[in-house]
Amino acid sequence: MDDLVKNILIMAALLALSAYFSATETAFNSMNRTRVRAMAEKGDKDAELALKLSENYDRLLSTILVGNNIVNIALAAIGTMIFVNIYGASGAAISTGVVTVLVLIFGEISPKSLAKDCPEKFALKSAALLRLLTVILCPLNWLFSLWKKLLNRVFRLESDNKMSQEELLMLVDEVQQEGSIDGSEGELLKNAIEFTEREAEDILTHRVDMEAVSKDASKEDIAKVFSETKYSRLPVYDGDIDNIIGVIHQKDFYTGNGIIDRDISHIIAPAVYVLKNEKISSILKLLQRKKAHVAVVLDEYGGTCGMITMEDILEELVGEIWDEHDEITETVQQTGENSFTVDGAMDMDDFIGYFGIKADTDATSAGGWITEQLGHIPEEGDTLEYENLDIKVLSMDNHRIEKFRVDRVCRAEAEAGVSE
Repeated sequence: MDDLVKNILIMAALLALSAYFSATETAFNSMNRTRVRAMAEKGDKDAELALKLSENYDRLLSTILVGNNIVNIALAAIGTMIFVNIYGASGAAISTGVVTVLVLIFGEISPKSLAKDCPEKFALKSAALLRLLTVILCPLNWLFSLWKKLLNRVFRLESDNKMSQEELLMLVDEVQQEGSIDGSEGELLKNAIEFTEREAEDILTHRVDMEAVSKDASKEDIAKVFSETKYSRLPVYDGDIDNIIGVIHQKDFYTGNGIIDRDISHIIAPAVYVLKNEKISSILKLLQRKKAHVAVVLDEYGGTCGMITMEDILEELVGEIWDEHDEITETVQQTGENSFTVDGAMDMDDFIGYFGIKADTDATSAGGWITEQLGHIPEEGDTLEYENLDIKVLSMDNHRIEKFRVDRVCRAEAEAGVSE
């Protein structure tokens, strides 16, 4: 009887160790390393130890798995011995069932579920004992590390721990849903992640929308452009806009007594040139290095494609920046229950999202997309049917669509009416 009690106590201890190893494995898999690192930097010794153990994860995992398998095998062996002594030949089968249920409930499922809810707490509490076991099982860990290297060579496995942009965006969404950050913080993080992928042509002010002055323009004309546009800087071209030679700053154009007396050639700052497919992160660094605020964007032929300002780049990070001179314009105005007046310069992605259509296009603006669909330079009154939208061009600015009307219709009902 004394041997039976002793064996049961040994089984209980082994079951507790099995629960410990299972909980520890889940804790180190699920813990937030950034949070643990922050705790370690504040002087938490357990956090420092847990972080150090997690840095050599292969060694840590082999220690946990070896320990877990040893205690589970010992648990099964002692259980078999107990039940065989009691029930004879059928004891082995009974032991298998009982030990399996005990290990599943108390050695696997329960401890892993608890550790999943508070992984950092479990990891920190188990770190000291785990370090001791890592030292004891060092020879076995060394053999397993050699075995892993052999497998990597045989199967030519290469680990890729780099996180893709899509994974980073999903991570931000998850953190935002958990409530660790609010919506504005999440949006800022997403903008920062996508920032490196954006190119100059994605955010530039197109050449047809640029305000520029000729190097031969009179000071009165330049002053008029400054006054009407409220811009602080104006590009200067020689001959035509494809040959921008520099930028005039408003603070250099005006003095305390009014417009400068010198010729404007003395205040034209050198232009900064970039290609339309250049990353805006590189353009930002270039503008900082050149101590400039404006960059002229060139196309593949060296002509002017448009321009980018420092404000345009920063808006990609923090969202729209408004100042007292910005005009608030609505790109979509609802004029009826299913009727809308739309600005031709509306971003095509925004247009697709607003009206819920599918469109595979390279056009960056809604007006450009309509021109693409029509197949010719639009004229006022031109119409287009696309999915559930009836589109009519309302006004043109030179060869660009300035305004157009969108009517939502139900094609199914319209076709049914015709067939009747």
